[in-house]
Amino acid sequence: MIYLHKVLPLIFSPLFLIISLIIFGLILSSKKISLTGVGILVIFSMPIISGKLIAYLESDYELIKPSKVGSADAVVVLSGMVKTIKTKNGLDYEWNEAADRIFAGIDLFKSDKAPILILTGGKVPWSIGVPEGEYLRDVAIKLGVPEKDILLTENVENTDQEAKATKKLLLLDNPKVILVTSAFHMPRAQLVFEVAGINVIPFPVDFKTGARKLTFMNFIPSASSFADTSFFFREMIGRTYYNLKY
Repeated sequence: MIYLHKVLPLIFSPLFLIISLIIFGLILSSKKISLTGVGILVIFSMPIISGKLIAYLESDYELIKPSKVGSADAVVVLSGMVKTIKTKNGLDYEWNEAADRIFAGIDLFKSDKAPILILTGGKVPWSIGVPEGEYLRDVAIKLGVPEKDILLTENVENTDQEAKATKKLLLLDNPKVILVTSAFHMPRAQLVFEVAGINVIPFPVDFKTGARKLTFMNFIPSASSFADTSFFFREMIGRTYYNLKY
C-alpha cells in the first residue's frame, strides 16, 4: 500500500497533466493543446503562484513559542527530518529542512510541557539504516533528555500508522499530546491522531512560507517553484484521502 500511496498521486500531478497535454497535442497535431500544456507549466513554475499555494497549506497555523503551549501527557514528534548518507565508513545521517521538528520537541520537553517524549519509528520499505526514531533518540539523549523519558513507537510508514502506534504507547483512556510536525502536514496529522482517540495540541514548525518583498523575481519561472506547486497537489491529495477515509 505504501507504494500505491506514492505512485497514485502522480496521476493527478501537474507534471502528468502537462505531459499528457503536450503528447495529445502532438498526436492530434494541435498546437493549441500543446501550448496549453506549456502555458500551465509556465504558470505553475512562477514563485508568485507556488508561494500562494504553500501559504494556503500553512494558513491554519502560526509559529508559537513553547511557553504559550499548555501541558500534556506527552510530546509527540513525527518522523520525516533525517536522510541516510552512504560514506566510505558505512552509513551516516544528515538533517533535511524538517529538522525543526525534533529540536522543537526537545524544547517542549525541557520546558516541562510533558513528562515523556515520543518519537515515531519511521521506516519505509526503500529506506536503509536504522529507523528514524532510533537516530532521533540518540540526538535527544545527547541534548539532555533522559533516556527513561523517551518512548519509541514500532516501525511505521505513514501518518496514520504513527497515530495508531502512538496510541498503543499511551496507556490512558483519553490522552492529550503536543503534536510536533511541519505546518503544512499538521491538518491531516491532527485529523488522524484525533480519530485514533488522542487529544491534540498542535505545535507546527518548519514553515515554508517566509516574509519577503514582492519583486519581479516572483514572476520568473523556476524549477524549484514548480516542485513546490507539485508538492501542494500531493499534500492536498493526502488531505482528501484522509478526509474521505475518516
